[in-house]
Amino acid sequence: MRDITLIADKETGLTRRRIENALARSLVGRKLNRVLIIPPDFTRFHSGAGPITSCYYRILTEAGVDVDIMPALGTHVPVSRSQWDIMFEGIPYEKMIPHDWRRDVVRLGEVPGEYLASITDGLWTDPVSVEVNRRLMDESYDLIISPGQVVPHEVIGMSNHAKNIFVGTGGSDMINKSHMIGAVYGMERMMGRDNTPVRKLFDYGMEHYLADRPILFVLTVTTAPEGQIRTHGLFIGEGRKCLTRAVKLAQKTNIDFVEHGIRKCVVYLDPSEFQSTWLGNKAVYRTRMAMADGGELIILAPSVERFGEDDQVDKLIRKYGYRGRIGVLEAFRKPENQDLRDNMGAAAHLIHGSSDGRFSITYAVRDITRGEIEGVGFGSADYDEMIKKYDPSKLSYGYNTVDGEEIYYIPNPALGLWINKETFEA
Repeated sequence: MRDITLIADKETGLTRRRIENALARSLVGRKLNRVLIIPPDFTRFHSGAGPITSCYYRILTEAGVDVDIMPALGTHVPVSRSQWDIMFEGIPYEKMIPHDWRRDVVRLGEVPGEYLASITDGLWTDPVSVEVNRRLMDESYDLIISPGQVVPHEVIGMSNHAKNIFVGTGGSDMINKSHMIGAVYGMERMMGRDNTPVRKLFDYGMEHYLADRPILFVLTVTTAPEGQIRTHGLFIGEGRKCLTRAVKLAQKTNIDFVEHGIRKCVVYLDPSEFQSTWLGNKAVYRTRMAMADGGELIILAPSVERFGEDDQVDKLIRKYGYRGRIGVLEAFRKPENQDLRDNMGAAAHLIHGSSDGRFSITYAVRDITRGEIEGVGFGSADYDEMIKKYDPSKLSYGYNTVDGEEIYYIPNPALGLWINKETFEA
């Protein structure tokens, strides 16, 4: 099929009818008996992939096609029934197939260390196993549909496309090493960019191991002003071109340049979306390029109740903490810390979640003790006390003045990337 591209006016977004018509067009001429859809999980609610998945499910099942839904969980916890009902309207919860990244994958091959050395300036030389959930290789599926959002991302540069496959439905080696490659190479060198080393890693995997699989990518570019999803672009295709086009739009739509380094930034984490620092640290990742040296980042996190999404990762975060790039790498290299070496994704996350001492990070929570928060390297504050001063219902996106002090308020860090224009231009 030819790629389908829809781009809307930035102020209005695509209508539901235009989106659904495009989805129907993407199925024209296909003889289908069985289809696998791999949408993101609830942590990507604002991608708009929920309604897209529901639309495909309705069209296909009405045509007599057998449809399975396997959310691209990566290492996240499975989607709950309440989350499912909100995100995937009209699809029975029993249709969900949870991805097991430890036990439910097959190895297709590897990306050679020599190639990785060539794309990382020699910073990474080990091979990476290419692993995917076994269902992707099940030839009884006539089509595999992969919906998701393209948005700036701390590990890969710009999210989605093959990342949805190799991380969302991947195995431990690919998940761990891809995250570590990004951390070693440096997130500031990658965020908001397309052809990063991690993206090239995934492109290699697609070209060499999945080129013959019938994978249809359905990519959105969205924002969520006032919490309402606004879809600025829809890009459908079976190759790489749809991603390239989506990246160009997302770079215009989802990157905000601030005029000078932010001295105080307040970020709100939606209770329905963020329950762990593993996810909540997007507040750190996405603002670090905008924060001034010596600045303060305050994260309002009413529902953050744990550190890791996974129990094992939670223990590692508690043990090693967010101690900065140098501290984590030193711990990683010590032979006695085999638990950290066996979980490179966790090590990378610890690097990403620190400011490296450049600015302070304060988590305002309800359900984790002050001692626990400070024990992993963050400052701690009581959520209910903090919102008396920084009330999300009274703040507007961007610059605000609170008690005579300038702050920058971000209502959802997952939907953008913030960069200091002064340092970027320099």
